Amino acid sequence: MKVNDSVKRSSKIRKDDTIKVTAGRDRGKTGKVLKVFPAKGTAIVENINFVKRATRANPNRNIKGGIIEKEAEINLSKLMLVCPECGKTTRVGRQRLEDGKKIRICRKCNGMIDK
Repeated sequence: MKVNDSVKRSSKIRKDDTIKVTAGRDRGKTGKVLKVFPAKGTAIVENINFVKRATRANPNRNIKGGIIEKEAEINLSKLMLVCPECGKTTRVGRQRLEDGKKIRICRKCNGMIDK
């Protein structure tokens, strides 16, 4: 599958980042990113975008049947990163250190996001 340019730009959010939802029914909520799917341009965020799914019981895997709630994928365009230093939602910038390593920075306070 070919990855288009918009997905490449959206991959500035990574696993274990703290984000804030900017659109949709969960607007204003914050959470931790559990998994990112760059090819789809989506992410799974802790306690955000819950959906109900009907499942069958499977005694081999110790799964009970019934209706379960779980987090669903949410589009990366609806998420904004929360800066760990200033605590504000921010766009992500890139900077190269003296040793050649690339890091992500906060556009508001110029603080490092990557530790």
